[in-house]
Amino acid sequence: MDRENVEQDIFDAEIMFGISLRPEQFLAAKRLRWIHSQAAAVHQLMFPELVKSDVIITNARDVHGPVVAEQVIAMIFALAKQIPAAVRFQQKHEWGQGAISTMKPPREIAGATVGLVGLGSIGRNVAKHAAALGMRVIAVREHPEKDKPENVDEVWPSSQLLRLLSQSDYVVLSTPVTSETTGMIGREQFAAMKPHARLINVGRGPLIDEAALIEALRERKIAGAALDVFDKEPLPPESPLWDLDNLLISPHTAGISEKMWDRHCVLFSENLRRYLSGQPLLGLVDKQRGY
Repeated sequence: MDRENVEQDIFDAEIMFGISLRPEQFLAAKRLRWIHSQAAAVHQLMFPELVKSDVIITNARDVHGPVVAEQVIAMIFALAKQIPAAVRFQQKHEWGQGAISTMKPPREIAGATVGLVGLGSIGRNVAKHAAALGMRVIAVREHPEKDKPENVDEVWPSSQLLRLLSQSDYVVLSTPVTSETTGMIGREQFAAMKPHARLINVGRGPLIDEAALIEALRERKIAGAALDVFDKEPLPPESPLWDLDNLLISPHTAGISEKMWDRHCVLFSENLRRYLSGQPLLGLVDKQRGY
């Protein structure tokens, strides 16, 4: 679909496969009944006209969750074993063993605590991998009364975020963007974290107060962070984030793999079959909750 001519292309469409739609474009789509987003995040679709409508939204959380979880584990290893520092020494043709082993000694993964903010497809898959590595897994989520997922040691309500931060060596953000989660990690939350803790964000940029993160990293209030998502994407060249030596940046590639579109096709084909036969759809979004 041509993004510049969406109104012309969508006015008689019943099904849309895409990640974004403006309110005026939605209002032009008189026959639209179902939107399938190839992304897990759907906050960009949560405008009042669409939320109040009868249009169904599904997403691809189960397509991306397992792959993004692999990226999280890779980031944990990279931060723990000081891989970014080793790469910088390599680029300068310097043998950095002394600096790495004394100033920033690598840490062991086994026995460390990973705190999950969100227990969707990403969180559950991270828990599986982390538990296999001998890590303690704790989590907060909106509805802690649900059955505790396998491989998670403790689940607390979202109101106990500071408790989770104070106990975690690695904090993983994978919760959806809502009015409640926007800016959920700021100065107060960084102050609650351990000095050697690392923050990993594979959810969305707005979950973090970026100015507070920059301050926390510059002043070594936390040891480091790894980000795959940002407030502005692409990340502007002038962003101070680029120059932080304790920040690992990946360009929103955590959900990408060589098999990604194969899984998208399988999911959408199954959902299309279900839609045509009147069966419940997979990956259904609760528009009132925003995820």
